[in-house]
Amino acid sequence: MVTYFRDIWDGLVTVLIGMKVTWRHLFTPAVTIQYPDVKLKLPERARNRLYVNMDDCIGCDQCAMACPVDCITIETIKSTPDVDLGLTSVGTKKRLYVPVFDIDIAKCCYCGLCVYPCPTECIKMTDVYEFSEFDRDNLIYRFATMTPAEADAARAKLAAYDKEQAAKKAAAAAAAAAKAGAASPAPVAPAPPPSPSTPPEQKGEPDATV
Repeated sequence: MVTYFRDIWDGLVTVLIGMKVTWRHLFTPAVTIQYPDVKLKLPERARNRLYVNMDDCIGCDQCAMACPVDCITIETIKSTPDVDLGLTSVGTKKRLYVPVFDIDIAKCCYCGLCVYPCPTECIKMTDVYEFSEFDRDNLIYRFATMTPAEADAARAKLAAYDKEQAAKKAAAAAAAAAKAGAASPAPVAPAPPPSPSTPPEQKGEPDATV
């Protein structure tokens, strides 16, 4: 009997504990935010739309490799030694052109894993969360600043430089081979093999005839 009433008491106490939050808000006046005219302030570390500062991008591809959904596409072109691409804001020398830096924000899961490996801190997550579109293609953000003509010119210049360097290496290899051939002594002809000698005649008395 005692157990029966104890179970009833425990059930009532459990309900009262669960309803405590409900009763607390029951007498609190409700406040309606008039969105979009009024917006709540987002936390400082909110993760929303990505932004890339191309002036600091060195084309290392670290962010694209860290992305778990492959929503970042990067293409690079190596610069020739006579071109100075400048430095980033943190003092890192830029050696690559970045003609393509696309982010498909429709595939982004807002994990923030692309932000941390960036050595120049050029990619970051902003507090912008209003970017809905009717066309999915508009959700592909293209951050590269190079025009297609500039990218083609950079590729052509790199191809000409590589061809010139390959020709120089071939010429140097040919010159080294010619020098090595001139320094080596002329091969000596092998001596002819000795002619076979006639076996000497055996001396002795002739056989007697019986």
